Amino acid sequence: MQRLTRALFLLTFILIGTSARAQPAAPTATPRQVAVRAARMLDVKSGKYVSQPVILIEGERIVKVGPGLEIPKDTEVVDLGTATVLPGLIDCHTHLMARQSQGPNSYEMALLTKSQATRALEGAANARAVLRAGITTVRDVENEGSGFADVALRDAIRQRLVEGPRMLVATRGIAAVGAYHPFGTSPDVKDLPTGAQFISGEEEARRAAREQLGQGADLLKIYADWDTPTLTVDELRIIIEEAHKARRKAAVHAMSSEGIRNALAAGADSIEHGHNADRAALELIQKKGAFLVPTVGVLEVLAEHAPNEAARRNFEERLAKTRKMVALAHQLGVKIASGSDGSTAGEHGRNALEIAALHRAGLPPIEAIRSATSRAAELLGLQQHVGTLEPGRYGDLVAVSGDPLADPGELLRVRFVMKGGEVILNTLTPTAGKPPEAPAAK
Repeated sequence: MQRLTRALFLLTFILIGTSARAQPAAPTATPRQVAVRAARMLDVKSGKYVSQPVILIEGERIVKVGPGLEIPKDTEVVDLGTATVLPGLIDCHTHLMARQSQGPNSYEMALLTKSQATRALEGAANARAVLRAGITTVRDVENEGSGFADVALRDAIRQRLVEGPRMLVATRGIAAVGAYHPFGTSPDVKDLPTGAQFISGEEEARRAAREQLGQGADLLKIYADWDTPTLTVDELRIIIEEAHKARRKAAVHAMSSEGIRNALAAGADSIEHGHNADRAALELIQKKGAFLVPTVGVLEVLAEHAPNEAARRNFEERLAKTRKMVALAHQLGVKIASGSDGSTAGEHGRNALEIAALHRAGLPPIEAIRSATSRAAELLGLQQHVGTLEPGRYGDLVAVSGDPLADPGELLRVRFVMKGGEVILNTLTPTAGKPPEAPAAK
């Protein structure tokens, strides 16, 4: 009897499976087709304008781009009138989980007074503000003590639960014991939250790297120095080795020339900040083919909002020195990518300030724009997906009313944002009839 029951069960299972396989496949939905047209488009590769462009998008991806293309029947048309369209912008140095106040000890207060749930909700608000400012992709270089909330935010955006840019996340960051926030705490207080994962020694370095990669990190963020070099070259090398084994990149905070040399000796893919780099350090960055993400704009903000005259002079001196460093880096052929380093509510959504700041530091307008488009995509390893308006790339677009080649600060006044073929923001009013001819290429 037992055998008969088992045979009947097996026969029923086979018949159900056969029936399921015999069912016709559900019809595939036709991808949405959109055509975007404008007065002109900035081709960031050539640095020239294309007049009367039409960008055809099917689903999330661009299928065709060119001047005056024929628009297929039943295609939704987005007419941007006299606007200038260019690729969605990329910020290579964000902290979307950080929303600090402007007061003293604001970093420590955020660590000690905000729950992980609060940090996650703040991150969602920051992500929305950043996307609506035209930043369609970010590399978030550690989440400032919010656990693995950046992984959750990245995945929530992918699932369309919240609105935000495409994210590459670094999770907790890795720093030497005592060489990152919080500073100045009593030794009697135990189990304080920290802004990064603290390590000491090569085994702890390897464990931290593996843990963060295992929890979903798209890259690793490492602190090579603070006021002086902190992690050893061997500690840095082990962390970067683990990242590279997992086919991930390593972003290394290094302000000093020695910190930069240590990071590059260990195999760093990018140097974050580099404000005190000397010529030899910059030449080494160029020789190694690494990227520099100088975060100049945040110094402009700090100088503008300094609490007193002494602080203002200090930030202005740092800003002047950093501008000279950026100008020299550009002269030497160092690959420069834009990164805002925003950490307050007011800074999230003003990410394009860095593009204008890089121009003020000596980059030609097209190079400042490339730092947040094609060059940034190269740093992220996403050049086949974002950074240019070409077939196969995501339909990530922004549009402005003015001329970004005349004034890169125009990118702080984005009027239209599209991500993956979906309109996120549109405050433009299309003009009737044919848009005017675009001005000559610059």
